[in-house]
Amino acid sequence: MQLFGYYRSTSSYRVRIALALKGLAFDNVPVNLLKGEQRSDVYLALNPQGRVPALGCDSGSMLVQSAAIIEYLEELYPQPPLLPAEAEARAKVRGVAAIIGCDVHPLHNVSVLNQLRQLGLDEAQVNQWIAQWIGQGLAAVEQLIDDQGFCFGLAPGLADAYLLPQLYAAERFSVDLSRYPRINRVAALAAQHPAFIQAHPSRQPDTPLQ
Repeated sequence: MQLFGYYRSTSSYRVRIALALKGLAFDNVPVNLLKGEQRSDVYLALNPQGRVPALGCDSGSMLVQSAAIIEYLEELYPQPPLLPAEAEARAKVRGVAAIIGCDVHPLHNVSVLNQLRQLGLDEAQVNQWIAQWIGQGLAAVEQLIDDQGFCFGLAPGLADAYLLPQLYAAERFSVDLSRYPRINRVAALAAQHPAFIQAHPSRQPDTPLQ
């Protein structure tokens, strides 16, 4: 498999975590968003939306959108599971993942922030926008996850794969995380877990797409 992504992209990061949790080998193909490589003819031929990540499967197919990619990995490689066995528990995990993936992350995507700047917002106002939406999302997540272990249970899963990249983004934007003791507990556990260490942006190559 080939993962086309950007080291600092939260959606790429969550797919790397899922791959690492399942112990799956892949070739990491960097797509430098700052240099606009996602808009190159080479990349658009792979992913017409021009966003990361994209996963090149062994079959030759190209998959897009992190949620669909992770669902594919869960279906094809069910062990270890990223979701619990019981339907209601699975829905709770997916709910937390959706808060982050659907309601928080899209509002501080590079394209959104650039549009805000084009509309005349200065950097202080852009940062206020970021902090507001990340803060609201994390406040909800804090109430929904367990009070021990990872987000749901003693083993990491789908919700953790979404949460940790969001925390990385929050720190980049200087969002205060001190109000979230449960979330900070999960972050401390993940910091010691090999899969999260392996997937961290600091461990990724940063060379241009060839």
